[in-house]
Amino acid sequence: MCGITGWVDWEEDLTRQKHILENMTATLACRGPDAAGMWLSPRAAIGHRRLVVVDPAGGGQPMIRRRGGHCFVLTYNGELYNTPELREELAARGYRFYGHSDTEALLLAYMEWGRECVERLNGIFAFAVWDEATQTLFMARDRLGVKPLFYALRGRGLIFGSELKALLAHPAVKPEVDAEGLAEIFIMGPGRTPGHGVFYGVKELRPGHCLVFSPQGLRVYRYWSLQSLPHQDDLPTTAAKVRWLLEDAVRRQLVADVPVCTLLSGGVDSSAITAVAARAFREKGSGILRTFSVDYLENERYFQANPFETGNDTPWVEMVAEFLGTDHRRVVLDPSRLAETLGEAMRARDLPGMADIDSSLLLFCREVKKEATVALSGECADEIFGGYPWFFRREVFEAQTFPWAPDVGPRTRLLSRELVELVRPEEYVSRRYLETLAEVPRLPGESPYASRMRELLYLTMQWFMATLLDRKDRMSMACGLEVRVPFCDHRLVEYAWNIPWEMKRHGGMEKGILRLALEGLLPGEVLSRKKSPYPKTHHPAYLEAVRRLVLEVLDDPSSPLAPFIDRQAVRRFALEEATGMDRPWYGQLMRGPQLLAYLYQVDLWFREYGVSVRL
Repeated sequence: MCGITGWVDWEEDLTRQKHILENMTATLACRGPDAAGMWLSPRAAIGHRRLVVVDPAGGGQPMIRRRGGHCFVLTYNGELYNTPELREELAARGYRFYGHSDTEALLLAYMEWGRECVERLNGIFAFAVWDEATQTLFMARDRLGVKPLFYALRGRGLIFGSELKALLAHPAVKPEVDAEGLAEIFIMGPGRTPGHGVFYGVKELRPGHCLVFSPQGLRVYRYWSLQSLPHQDDLPTTAAKVRWLLEDAVRRQLVADVPVCTLLSGGVDSSAITAVAARAFREKGSGILRTFSVDYLENERYFQANPFETGNDTPWVEMVAEFLGTDHRRVVLDPSRLAETLGEAMRARDLPGMADIDSSLLLFCREVKKEATVALSGECADEIFGGYPWFFRREVFEAQTFPWAPDVGPRTRLLSRELVELVRPEEYVSRRYLETLAEVPRLPGESPYASRMRELLYLTMQWFMATLLDRKDRMSMACGLEVRVPFCDHRLVEYAWNIPWEMKRHGGMEKGILRLALEGLLPGEVLSRKKSPYPKTHHPAYLEAVRRLVLEVLDDPSSPLAPFIDRQAVRRFALEEATGMDRPWYGQLMRGPQLLAYLYQVDLWFREYGVSVRL
């Protein structure tokens, strides 16, 4: 994995702007701690930071190839899992390879097939190719949006980067937000509207999309989308296909020239990936698979079961690790460090995020990085197979809003009257909700119930899954750790999308079809375990820490957060109400302490990024 950035301009001579490209590239050093590279011409400046995973000698970037009168320059972040097939086909067409990196395979694929090359790729990627002869920039992002890519038009130029910080390092991109940006932060956060970059005039290239920038202008188009089709396979065939697709995805994603591990929670998703990976390690004679889990100091003392978190992960992790014979490491985090790391987590995202759900992952990845460079993780199974509690609740089925944040009230009550009048929270949420519903690929003749379940799945994939993928990418790459997500293999996602809901919940269980597909691979107790989300701390010391941080913000008359909140309401919430907040305001884990931490991150974001409001 790496960090990419660049600038194309039809008026500036970019050979004179090397210092700007250097600054943009330097912001991505954490994503690529092993090497840096740049390439400049009068119209294009391309930067890259590299994390070495495959082909240390032959995979340097920006990668340059010439054919005829064309010079192609590639900067690429990601991993291709069908590199052997691409190499074989390209070699048959006369191309010569100088190394074994997927970077080289990608560049040659573009040279051979042009913009249509994206349809042949199996992987996670965000890349840009500059064609010097035609003065054209082509960019693409993977189908599910595992790898990020932001861009902004300024004058007659386009600026892009893996993270917002790379764009903000360019003097033409200011840390400004308008009313929409404020709504994204205070109402939609920690999620984001698909394609929204929060900062004024900044966009994110959406998953499954391409961008072409030339002297003729800018064009953005979609190359991939889900297709709703009748499901023809019976239950045993469906389970067998799910099993094969998952196993193939995991095996493909184990390829690396550096140490590989899995992140293990003891749940169905991570355990399945670990089981396939452990078997592949044994078959290839690669030694014993290393696994990692996260826990919190004194968690057994303070853990409070609730409808979302039904029990501790540790006994399940130990059972699976022993059953599979992995070399397991249990990382125990001190709750006091979670509050201390909120700033680092915000800087990794360039935005306020999921509070300690982010900072704990950052600390966890930092420990994993000490022993591995690549990790496989179980994200996205709940989105594509229907594992979240909201898929099974009638009130969610009937509510016309986002199921992971059904009520904006807990946040709106803490905001200033002026901000509420400006952003109109309920109207903004409703508009974004209806926009997404309009995109849902419909299946003619589907029953109203099945159609509604398809809507809920699509909403969850487009929004909630995107938030979790953002979180996993930023927190891991901030540590120089590459995390791969086999459940995001587009072949598996395409197949699962059309499995009928009744089959998805086979046996009356969430992700029932996945559990059936995994029979014989894992212990029966694990296969029947009720879903439990990423663990969070229940330690009272964390609440006290974030309470102090927020009270300090409230006592600071110069706080940039002040114009946007009702100080008295926030103080009352911090002192009296946060402990008793019994329902999450976002997802499954974010309750009172996380809402306080989020407000603290917003204040810090305004301060550190020098954010100004443009109205």
